[in-house]
Amino acid sequence: MSTSQPPLRFSSHKNLTSRLILSTLLGRAIRIDQIRPDSPTNPGLAPHEISFLRLLEAVTNGSHIEISYTGTVLLYKPGLITGSAPGAGVEAVSGVLRHEIPAANTRGISYFLGPICLLAPFSKAKFNIIFSGPGVITSSTPETWGDMSVDSVRTAILPLYAKFGIERDIELRILKRSNPGPRGMGGAGEVQLVFGHQVRLPKTLHMMNPGRVKRIRGVAYSTGVSGQNNARMIEAARGVLNQFAGDIYIFSDVSSASLVSMPTKDNPTAKKKVGLGFGLSLVAETSSGCFYSADSASPPEGGKPPEDVGRMCAFQLLESVERGGCVSVEAVETIVTLMSMGSEDVGRVQLGQQVLANEHTVQLARDLNAFGAAGWGIRDVDNEKGAGQLLVTIVGRGVGNVGRKIG
Repeated sequence: MSTSQPPLRFSSHKNLTSRLILSTLLGRAIRIDQIRPDSPTNPGLAPHEISFLRLLEAVTNGSHIEISYTGTVLLYKPGLITGSAPGAGVEAVSGVLRHEIPAANTRGISYFLGPICLLAPFSKAKFNIIFSGPGVITSSTPETWGDMSVDSVRTAILPLYAKFGIERDIELRILKRSNPGPRGMGGAGEVQLVFGHQVRLPKTLHMMNPGRVKRIRGVAYSTGVSGQNNARMIEAARGVLNQFAGDIYIFSDVSSASLVSMPTKDNPTAKKKVGLGFGLSLVAETSSGCFYSADSASPPEGGKPPEDVGRMCAFQLLESVERGGCVSVEAVETIVTLMSMGSEDVGRVQLGQQVLANEHTVQLARDLNAFGAAGWGIRDVDNEKGAGQLLVTIVGRGVGNVGRKIG
């Protein structure tokens, strides 16, 4: 799928996954340099970035990856997106790809799930991937990274694909829960992603009415700690949200922590529980089918009571709703990328000013422009309810799924 065109040049490790996804979808080679060149201890690609490259190589056929000796320069030439059973053909729909995340990983599993779900609709065959290993973190991560939890991906991101006509055979299962371990690394969780709806072209999207919040759903989870933490988080969150919405239901999930082999000199068969902690995921759904999400979890070093976690998550959800628009900050990449890949028509989406002005959103627009996508049209929303809102128009590239001839 890669062409003889010279690779597009980027710098910095920021937006690495979105650039790799755009490269794969559009079949354009990229070269990324200046990847943490000034880091005295860990220059170059981080463990989670190398793991993502390995995953990308596994779900494509013919991809070529070159990494410099120091890890500060990456050359990526994309191949065809084949799914979780590469080389086995379309009939091998039962093939399951098991991807191991290294113990040094500090990113939540949503770091991998969000981008890989963008590839799945354009694949030749279905995706069925099990993320396992000592580095899998299913909860949200601390503010340093700000990764959302698996629960928020399942309830706030995956439903958005239905707006593009992608809605069948999509499932995200949490087989083992985990929170960040010591120093924020690893958790030994396990997650399975099944994405079996491939399309020729995503539908043109028109999202211009955010609607009003009609219900709030959530999941409170405790891993390897007392289930009483869930009740305390739920009570604190409801104390904030009850005055704004009447239909609130927060599910409580208590699970045991994973045992990981930790041999010592005295006991070579010793095992240790990892991934201990608790957290809360909240999603607000509006009358027009828009979603706002928020996540909060106990820090790896501990010391934060469940009441603080619950209140913080509730306040973050209110902030997300206040930003307005039809798309939250966490979902912008999914919506915009699918709109840009869709049929050659004009799609429209209403965004809050803070959402559009977000650093990641601005950089995504610049990257799409570098890959040859049309520029965005931006204007103020005229009606009274649209104060501080912007209407963004995006023209699709008509790229679609080269491995699928019918919709």
